Amino acid sequence: MRRPRTFGAHALALTPERRIILVKLRYMRGWRVPGGGRSPDESPEQAALRELREEIGLTAHGRVRLAAELEQSVHHKRDLAALLIVEDVAYQPKWNWEVEKVAEFDLDALPADTAGPTLRWIELLRDRI
Repeated sequence: MRRPRTFGAHALALTPERRIILVKLRYMRGWRVPGGGRSPDESPEQAALRELREEIGLTAHGRVRLAAELEQSVHHKRDLAALLIVEDVAYQPKWNWEVEKVAEFDLDALPADTAGPTLRWIELLRDRI
């Protein structure tokens, strides 16, 4: 029996000052990069921008580039996670059920409770950010 296959898209969203925007979700611990699932007919870029609109209130952005695709095993599922770098992000946070907080951080001064996957992804892509 094969494990189910899912697709995800996550955005390393950078302000014009090169600060990273992270979210704190109501149902998970730690600060995380915005992102989530995507349908097979949705491109990683479309999904990442949709997630940014939903989670941080994205109003404008600059260049969007695919930085990596990582095969992961999450909750007994096979997940292909696309990591995108979205530059020059402008946003206006709005209240929603999923996101508790939205904040910007210097890449060298991330909060102590940053989630493990987020820390790994930032380290993996540090030379491209």
